Amino acid sequence: MGEWSQFRPGDQAPNDGEYMEIGEDAFHMGINNPKIITLQKGDKFPMTTNHNRKWKKVFRG
Repeated sequence: MGEWSQFRPGDQAPNDGEYMEIGEDAFHMGINNPKIITLQKGDKFPMTTNHNRKWKKVFRG
């Protein structure tokens, strides 16, 4: 079963890691200086700075 790629405030983090605030459509709407948080598996996502935004895992390669 696949893992969600975007999360809403109140959702639980599926894995440890850093998550970045993204716009409604990140391809077209980038966010200047996006908020980045670090969560442990099971932690709840905090509120975003705008109700149309979500959280997405940051992959550092």
